Amino acid sequence: MSYFLVCLPDTRQERSFPLQDGSNIIGRSPNNHIAIKHNSLSRRHAEIIVGQKGVVLRDLNSLNGTFVNEQQIHQEQLVQPGDMIVCGMVIFKLIYKGVSPFATNPDPQEQGIDTQGIPIVRQLSPRQTRIEIQDILDSSSPRQTGSALKIREQNEAQRALDKLKILLEVSKELSSPEDPDKLLEKILDLLLKIMNVDRAAILMVNETTRQLEQKAIRSRSGISISYQFYSTQITNYVLKHGDAILTDEARKDQRFEGSDSILIQAIRSSMCAPLQPKEEVLGVLYVDNLSCSKAYTEEDLEFLTALASQAAIAIENARLTNKMQSEAIWRDKLERFFPTAVSRKLREEGHLDIIDTEVTALFADISDFTKMSSTMQPREVIEMLNDYFNVMVEEIVFAYEGTLEKYIGDALLAIWGAPYPQENDAQQAVQAAIDMQWAVRRLNREWKKRNRQPIAIHIGLNTGKVAAGNIGSRKLIQYAAIGDTTNVTSRICNVARAGEILLSQSTMDQLQPGLFALEKLRPVRVKGKTEPLQLYRLDWRQTPVDQTIVHDARFSQ
Repeated sequence: MSYFLVCLPDTRQERSFPLQDGSNIIGRSPNNHIAIKHNSLSRRHAEIIVGQKGVVLRDLNSLNGTFVNEQQIHQEQLVQPGDMIVCGMVIFKLIYKGVSPFATNPDPQEQGIDTQGIPIVRQLSPRQTRIEIQDILDSSSPRQTGSALKIREQNEAQRALDKLKILLEVSKELSSPEDPDKLLEKILDLLLKIMNVDRAAILMVNETTRQLEQKAIRSRSGISISYQFYSTQITNYVLKHGDAILTDEARKDQRFEGSDSILIQAIRSSMCAPLQPKEEVLGVLYVDNLSCSKAYTEEDLEFLTALASQAAIAIENARLTNKMQSEAIWRDKLERFFPTAVSRKLREEGHLDIIDTEVTALFADISDFTKMSSTMQPREVIEMLNDYFNVMVEEIVFAYEGTLEKYIGDALLAIWGAPYPQENDAQQAVQAAIDMQWAVRRLNREWKKRNRQPIAIHIGLNTGKVAAGNIGSRKLIQYAAIGDTTNVTSRICNVARAGEILLSQSTMDQLQPGLFALEKLRPVRVKGKTEPLQLYRLDWRQTPVDQTIVHDARFSQ
């Protein structure tokens, strides 16, 4: 018997992690025992200790907290199987089972699993109820009933049952999220497997033109489909009326009189059904026969209509899945550059207009980075920068409601005041700079244990007007602040020495008098400015890390 931690229980993304005896670390770092790539997790978020007395959960000073059954723990707590554990915004469930939490157990009580007092007579796995469509079909005698369905059974009642079984299996086949184009091909492959048709096509409505467009085609072996073989009059008729139709001797059907495609291609029989999951018709499913009149029956039309309904639901689900994935990608992009509250507001409003606004910009750079990195392996440099930026941005810039503007090698530029200004933007930016210097001290202590080189950073802050908004192409955008303000901020950072924070006069003017320990410096000339800048050195060692910020993204979603 073993303990398991189930991530995102009872969802399609459910994953199970076996817990080893002793320490199990949960967090974003790939070196952890349970590594989950989620922005709400700290690199080392929490620890689960499995011992003889049970399971103990310990929070590792995480940014967004650790919760057991909705109650936040501050140090450590004993947890029981069935408890819900939330780290940041990631949900886990602790379970106690046999070899695997997903093992098939014919008799739960014999396996020693708690059934919670339920008087279970029998258990049946859905996998055991699955049938193979091919077991119902018989391609060797397709025309005995006059139907195009390849169902072996001739008894009417049994045929009805077999049709339901086939539709059930079709729905299962189409239920897994897939690329829309591959899904359409799968629909036609199943159709040709189940019915005797010469050619089949799926046409979808173009959302802009509202016209039908060919998206997938299939044919029986030996029949060419290298041209448009379907009748546009038939497909447009079904699109307009929303009804499935069966045509026999289509050339004589007055509804399609004058259709060149029917005359030229000698279509004898055809069926066309709408792909309509709800009120809107998404497209049509078309099949035809070139050589045989009365090739299809009303039974065939009813089945094709039912199959088209299943296909329409699958297509709609695939579209929704794609939309959700696109929104997830968009959200991920937002959360890389904006704090949680800002990214949520941007998702609600759906756009990032260019605005003229005042911001306080912060430019932080690692001192002597070029010299230091020359003595390190490239992988070591990347690992160090990832650890550094994770702390600087996620645990500090975002905690103080700043916006990440960009990374520039080992430097970062963040701004306060865009896309949404607040009264205390300058104060938040200065406090973030102080926290960064204290965080570097903490990182250096941790890195010393791993034989990493210590670092020092120098920071410049400046306040002024910018134009802020999305810059780039439609597919590749970057939120940026353009103006002399950010350029001057970089110059101020260059003036600062290792371990220093320098502020411009414009930033100092935004602060409450006496709030920070500031030393006025002699005016300094910087590149690109004709007049020298009045700068102030901030004694950050006299200003402790701000303890008033509430780091709890879990409740801001």
